[in-house]
Amino acid sequence: MTLLQPESNPGISLFDARPFFEKALLYGVQHGLIDQARLVAMAEEAPKGMVQIARYFGSEYLRPELEKARDRLVNLVSLHLQDESSGELRVAAALLRDHSLLSRSKAGSDLLKALIVMPQNTHFGMNERGGFSDRHIPQLARWSLASHADYQAEFLARQHAVLVVEAALWFADQLGLSADELQDAEPDAEAVIRTALLLNLTRRKELPDWVTFEKMVAGLRKQQAASAQLTLPKNLPEVYHAVVEVVRQSVLADWPRLLDARVSARKLFDQTPAFMGRYFWLEDALSEVSQHDRNRSSAWDKLTQGHSDDGTVLTLCLCVAAGSAPKTLLTDKTAATLVRKIRKHGWQPALATQYLQAHAPEQHQDDFIGLWQEFVFESQASLLSDRDTKLLDALALLRRECNVA
Repeated sequence: MTLLQPESNPGISLFDARPFFEKALLYGVQHGLIDQARLVAMAEEAPKGMVQIARYFGSEYLRPELEKARDRLVNLVSLHLQDESSGELRVAAALLRDHSLLSRSKAGSDLLKALIVMPQNTHFGMNERGGFSDRHIPQLARWSLASHADYQAEFLARQHAVLVVEAALWFADQLGLSADELQDAEPDAEAVIRTALLLNLTRRKELPDWVTFEKMVAGLRKQQAASAQLTLPKNLPEVYHAVVEVVRQSVLADWPRLLDARVSARKLFDQTPAFMGRYFWLEDALSEVSQHDRNRSSAWDKLTQGHSDDGTVLTLCLCVAAGSAPKTLLTDKTAATLVRKIRKHGWQPALATQYLQAHAPEQHQDDFIGLWQEFVFESQASLLSDRDTKLLDALALLRRECNVA
């Protein structure tokens, strides 16, 4: 399993695939960049690195694990060298000369860890926040044997997603919406950008709720606004120009339907599959149901999907009290975000009471309001506690009383 043999006429073990590490090493020896002493040092480091890698991914006591660790060591070093040198063998050989083998392996591992935690898509609700952790180790195990070409292709794809998400965050910040609030709303980043471009065209300074968005569309239709006026904001950072331009082109493709007054805005944006979720507006927990001019019972049934159990009512009320879009089912992640929002900005239980008074069926209003007020009294200490830093008590409460899956 020896990678290097530093005898008087050192032979270099070449794998069939000719890893970039081996090419750089051979180049360095042949051109006098890597001397005998450096070869000896690498030969001593390699077994230590293999054992460390085998231990990290499984066991250092099994021969198959050690052999796979050898492949990983070579691949991680190759990945770093090829990425850092842009494929220039002289530069890669100099890196081997000037740095330890284990440090180059770690550099390759760090590249992969950074890749793994990058967004895979542009939907705010489908991307994790936070850095690399133990749960990512199986992914690192797979990527540690991947080629540089595979790494580069994945990096470019994810880098595009990163830029789109960052651009959406930039627009949201310009329009007064925080990253946490955007994360809580869980839109597609492109939807945020599309709406922001329309707002820029109409000189609006805040992200709209549905009522405002509908009025904005009506105004564009009335004016028969020219698509040529849809431009990028002058203060948009240059790094986002390319990705935002792609989104702008998608709005231009939508333009004929956006201005088609024969189809109501509600039907186009909220009932047409191709347009649902394509643009973004803030949910108004207190007025959206009545905005559609539906009777109270049918609107309530649609919102709750026909359920009126305690968990459904409390989940909906909790969202409204926190100033979030009304939902009847929360994921663990969304529940945690809701608790953090309440602790950071407070909550307004009275809003939920008003919401029930405005929208719940009259025959159930008193029961629902009583249920909500009892929940507020019993849960307030846990939800607002500054001692429950890991949210354990608060999430346990929500799992017990609300709909958290």
